[in-house]
Amino acid sequence: MTWWCTGIRWKGSAPVIGWYGQGRGERVSAPAYGQRLAFVARGERHCLGVWRAGKRTPCPASAAIPGRGGSAQCPECARLDRSFSVAADTNAADPRTYRVYLAWFGPGMVKVGITAEERGPARLLEQGAVSWTWLGRGPLMATRRTEELLRAALGVPDRIAYTRKRAVRAHLPGAPERAREVAELHGRAAALAGWPESLERMGCEVTDHAKVFGMDLWQGLPAPDRVVAEMAADRAVVGRLVGAAGPDLHFEDGLVVDTRLLAGWELATPGEGAVTSVPVAQIPAAAAAPMEQDGLF
Repeated sequence: MTWWCTGIRWKGSAPVIGWYGQGRGERVSAPAYGQRLAFVARGERHCLGVWRAGKRTPCPASAAIPGRGGSAQCPECARLDRSFSVAADTNAADPRTYRVYLAWFGPGMVKVGITAEERGPARLLEQGAVSWTWLGRGPLMATRRTEELLRAALGVPDRIAYTRKRAVRAHLPGAPERAREVAELHGRAAALAGWPESLERMGCEVTDHAKVFGMDLWQGLPAPDRVVAEMAADRAVVGRLVGAAGPDLHFEDGLVVDTRLLAGWELATPGEGAVTSVPVAQIPAAAAAPMEQDGLF
């Protein structure tokens, strides 16, 4: 029975790699920082279907998908997924309580967003937020209106490209400076008029994820300078894991593996003496990183 990788999930405050076997359900494996990882892609990359409310619906066509795309879904499953998506504003009747947050990724790189309260800080870990704080909580549409208010008034986006996040991750200021920038923006947000009455304000309590992401292990190691550009059949990745942030695995030689590219593949142990053979792309310097929305590069 084949187990297909589903990428990184954050369980508590630790990354786990998800696996899906059709007819067998889901399981996870927990890599440890300092551990040697080695895997090779086998066969074809397959659509993982639709994941909703803790349950996966298999792709009805068992479709094969390209190795380079960041989504492990065929167009039909992606369309169905978005039809129930809060992010796509197609599920406005969601009765759950939501929270508005500020997330910090680097100097001047702050975004505002919303997440279901029941998920806790999982969304911040998934995005690779180094520091963050809550702003408020309430019904979905109240949090959405607050998100739009803050984006317009503070000039902060709701998305930041992963290229920019990776470019600065190894060159961040210390935790006090990170917290100051988040707290300053929280204060500016709190002073704005026009917050929905149904939204409960929340005080500034900055959380820092640097240790969770393993950044304390990066001293003296090469800065991240390469990212896997594509998984392909019989191509391998080999290295020692020193951290994880969002969907990214960081290796001690400076390679970054975006696990969204692993999703949909069967991954096996390569032969003895295997080395990294997947195509890679250079991570640009921070000043050169593009400003586009979240994507592979």
